[in-house]
Amino acid sequence: MLRMPVATLRNWERRYRLTQAALSAGGQRLYSAQDVRRLTLIRQLIELGHAIGALAPLDMAQLQQVAATHATALATTQPAGHAAAANKTAARPPRLLVIGEALAVRLRSPALLHQLGQTVELLGPFDSAEQAAAAAVDGTAVDAVLAQVPQLHADWRAAFDAAAPAFSAVPKAVLYSFATEAACNALAGDGVQLLREPQPDVVVAQWLRGLLATREMAPAAASAPPPPRRWSVAALADFARLSSTVACECPRHLAELLVQLSHFEAYSIDCEHRNAADAELHAHLAAVAGRARASFEAALEHLALHEGLLLPR
Repeated sequence: MLRMPVATLRNWERRYRLTQAALSAGGQRLYSAQDVRRLTLIRQLIELGHAIGALAPLDMAQLQQVAATHATALATTQPAGHAAAANKTAARPPRLLVIGEALAVRLRSPALLHQLGQTVELLGPFDSAEQAAAAAVDGTAVDAVLAQVPQLHADWRAAFDAAAPAFSAVPKAVLYSFATEAACNALAGDGVQLLREPQPDVVVAQWLRGLLATREMAPAAASAPPPPRRWSVAALADFARLSSTVACECPRHLAELLVQLSHFEAYSIDCEHRNAADAELHAHLAAVAGRARASFEAALEHLALHEGLLLPR
């Protein structure tokens, strides 16, 4: 029941007087439900680095306080790196790499900036993807590529990515004057956002806001990967069955949520993608699922320690 050698338990009882178990007529120790919960919690805290000598004098309420302090610290430290990366990116204005001098002039106009309602940082303008690549701009520091072309062809994205591979994963948008329906459909399928000119500033600003909304995805994909899974699906399933015997069903629900998050994280990693934009999206989804899974793992540990349940293995 306690997943520990009987000899260890007997040693604890002799040295630290952990329980006052009664004896049956046959000489076997009889442990109450409260004894089992206390011993389980002590064993878990020892596995987390606490000394048996420090834990033995504590009553159940004091042991739960130690467990709560440990689990809270774990839950608050795991996502810190991701939050810092997101805050760092959010602190600066969006960076647009601009292809086309006339487009850059328009993006700097007070009328358009007023409609946009936010500050943007322009890199360029450049005449072509080749010129942008030659400028050695850091691709990870660019939130979107914005281009203006008079005639749009179906291979525009493929040609751009081949000429400037550093920006292949960066969201792209094109203002164009003429294009066939087939070219527009092909580029839309490649994840390129399109807007046909001429358009008033209010429409261009609205279009840009939609483009810049994808910037929220960039920090998650670029930040450190989430920590590896702590428990297998089989271990979580065992824990869900074990925890269903207690009055509170939160441990079981958390274990089941973790199974679903683990499945979705793996699915997002393995999901097929059509192009670089699709790959970026699925990397983002996998990273979000991984961070959520890590947070729920910390929550499950906190709850299991509080309830005196054996953690999954």
